[in-house]
Amino acid sequence: MDMNINILLFEEFEPLDVFGPFEVFFNTPGVRNRLFCLDGPQVVCGAGHVPVSAVGPNEIDHRGILLIPGGDGTRPLSKDRRWLDRLGELASEASQVLTVCTGSALLAATGLLDGRRATSNDLAFDWVTSVSDRVTWIRDARWTVDGNFRTSSGISAGIDMALSFIEDMVGPDAADRATTEMEYVRNRDSNFDPFSRSNTH
Repeated sequence: MDMNINILLFEEFEPLDVFGPFEVFFNTPGVRNRLFCLDGPQVVCGAGHVPVSAVGPNEIDHRGILLIPGGDGTRPLSKDRRWLDRLGELASEASQVLTVCTGSALLAATGLLDGRRATSNDLAFDWVTSVSDRVTWIRDARWTVDGNFRTSSGISAGIDMALSFIEDMVGPDAADRATTEMEYVRNRDSNFDPFSRSNTH
């Protein structure tokens, strides 16, 4: 099946939040990745000053799948009402929305996660949950699925979420193929994040 994945970039995004799921989708036939920026085509620097070229929002399929990464850049953006309004409009148009790490804080700030289950990076959990008290935050989850919204916990969890997404949308064979191509040991339990503090004590 053909599927367009629109991966949002912003200054100080977390590289693995982007390129972990990117690799999953890259290894799935019929899936196309697009890196884009809400502020138009530009070169965006992720954490570690990694420069990445991104297209503008007019060059993506607005009805495709939206992926929102985390990273240090989510802190200032969570208070930027103009930017959040634009993100909310885009997320409302998307067929499904996926977040990695603190990307769920940005989606929560738009109000689209109100009344829904979500998770985020355990190390940033207190900050993320302070962004919105209208979300049912699940600290122990590796990833969550609630309607058209999927959220994952810290950094590498985005890979597990992306593999689960491919399994649901394309089939288990496609997810297994991507896992093998990546030489990755997959966590299949969405309810258990081994890095959650409540699971390590």
